[in-house]
Amino acid sequence: MRAIFVMIKCDMGQAYRVARDMADTIEELSEMHSISGQYDLLGKFYLEPDRDIGEFVVEKVQTVPGVKDTYTLQTFNAFSGGRS
Repeated sequence: MRAIFVMIKCDMGQAYRVARDMADTIEELSEMHSISGQYDLLGKFYLEPDRDIGEFVVEKVQTVPGVKDTYTLQTFNAFSGGRS
């Protein structure tokens, strides 16, 4: 599995509804956060390695009612801190 992050701009007043709808309908969604700045939401999605990222975003994320714009970030490596 590989992670992608999608920043989502929503129609006015729709961010929380969009977040709930995605949580209920998109099984690839791992986390959804409300954020500040030009975008309203930040979603972390896990896709199969052979899954087309563009097709996923266009067909699954951008079709949710209330989504106005998206910005997708593809990840390469994940790092985490370990404590002994």
